Amino acid sequence: MDLLCGKTLVKKSGEEVNAEEALEGVEIIAFYFSAHWCPPCRGFTPMLAEFYSELKDKEQPMEIIFVSSDRSVQDMMAYMKEDHGDWLAIPFSDSLVQELKTKFNIRGIPSLVVVKRDGTLVTTDGRSELYKSGSSCYNIWSQKK
Repeated sequence: MDLLCGKTLVKKSGEEVNAEEALEGVEIIAFYFSAHWCPPCRGFTPMLAEFYSELKDKEQPMEIIFVSSDRSVQDMMAYMKEDHGDWLAIPFSDSLVQELKTKFNIRGIPSLVVVKRDGTLVTTDGRSELYKSGSSCYNIWSQKK
């Protein structure tokens, strides 16, 4: 995905990783727009973490990337460590955070936007789809053209 070329992502441990290397072999990317201060986000995050764990157990080629709306890098990292799955995040101060919010017209959180590796939009309503279809979402998303 062009937006991520040359970018760095961060793990919940704080370790930085090259986006292209971290996403090697990944076919679907879900951008998770969220924040710790947001009660609906804190309600959805455990469900997303369970879905992510199931994906990894089944070795599905999908990755979730957290796009924070937290008030500080400390809040973001605490939220990741406490509640998130073992997914990656856009660094707090990276201009890509705002670029992604603009590109996907994010007006509220939580929001889960799913794209193919080439950037083709799969859905801007991943959150509702995950509530509706649960772990079968990966198969639904991977089959969309």
